Amino acid sequence: MVLATNSRKRKFVGPLPVADSESLLRSLMASDPNTPVPLLVVRLRDLERIAWHKGRPAARVLERRSLRSFVATASRALRASDILAHDDESEDFLAALVSPMRSTGAVATPTDCRATLARLASAMELGGGMDVETGWTILYGLSGQQSLAAAVEGALERGNRERERFAFFSTIGHELRTPLTSIRGYLETLIEQDLDAETTRRFLEVARSEAVRLGRLVDGMFEISMLDLRAGSHHGESSPLAASLGAALNAVAPFARARRTSMMELPYADCDVAVAHDRLVQIMVNVLENAIKHGRDEGRVVVSVAALDARYLEIRIDDDGPGVEPQERDSIFSLASRGSNAQARGWGIGLAVVRLMLERIGGEVDVGVSELGGAQFRVRVPLHEGQSLKSSTTIVPTAASIEAMPTRA
Repeated sequence: MVLATNSRKRKFVGPLPVADSESLLRSLMASDPNTPVPLLVVRLRDLERIAWHKGRPAARVLERRSLRSFVATASRALRASDILAHDDESEDFLAALVSPMRSTGAVATPTDCRATLARLASAMELGGGMDVETGWTILYGLSGQQSLAAAVEGALERGNRERERFAFFSTIGHELRTPLTSIRGYLETLIEQDLDAETTRRFLEVARSEAVRLGRLVDGMFEISMLDLRAGSHHGESSPLAASLGAALNAVAPFARARRTSMMELPYADCDVAVAHDRLVQIMVNVLENAIKHGRDEGRVVVSVAALDARYLEIRIDDDGPGVEPQERDSIFSLASRGSNAQARGWGIGLAVVRLMLERIGGEVDVGVSELGGAQFRVRVPLHEGQSLKSSTTIVPTAASIEAMPTRA
């Protein structure tokens, strides 16, 4: 595009160099810092491979074809004042939606971003004959050390997660039929046949168990589908840590009793964290349920809190189960992924929801080895402004410290 320095009205001619587009974005966002800017990214992931195997001229031909398709589609789908960017011999094609949407007059929603990105990608795949990788993100500013290159990688990472989610939903559809078929079969038998009281009760209990299992699956899928709609809505949220952890422990207590698992909470100093109460409760319920489910029968689960620095604290959940293999300590947080040591049934949703929710509040989660011999899940959450947690008030979980603590009722 050709840009007039004193006007935001521009005419589609061609994309800017990426460095120029970054400077323009910084200028525009500095003048209007409260308006987020959606960034769409299309990457020709095979371009480097083609250049290596067929030579740079062949790669350049495909790049130019894709570029023509990108610009032609953008001229129809975007506003003239939106920003396109691409560098010669680069695999990345960028579109920053600095103008309000025609239909609503507001900033593009996640749905708008996905729809526009799909149009750009399909046109480029058709024009260049290559598969593309896509992603989008919302820019809230390009200041300090934050760069457009980092935003591009973040957008592509989001795109990968979304494709993983969509693939998961399509493959898990048949899993929904299993509990539904079971429930329907038992209920039809109860309606059509005259069964004795004992058999009737047994059938009803099985149907209820299947309904609970189905509900957990649907709840997990719904939570994942709603995360992007709530992205960015967590600013200003806070809650007392002790209240949220207590609510989570109470929520999983029946499950722990059924597994005869001892739940212990080591003492710590309470403080406010920059996470909404309900959000933190759900995060912790998912991690605790995972520890109970995949731990030993009559095992132990221990919750402790430790200070990291002035901005973050770490909630640790230790168990004495089989643990997580080193090569699986990242993949278990992906959708539909379960560790090879897992004994209990599961859908691979709970930990994926935990990571996705924490990413949206600036937190993290990982897993390592527990002093108890099993897994230690470490949930890092930001402290509310002005809050602190003194390291001296925390107790690191060890066999000795745990033996000295009473079991939570």
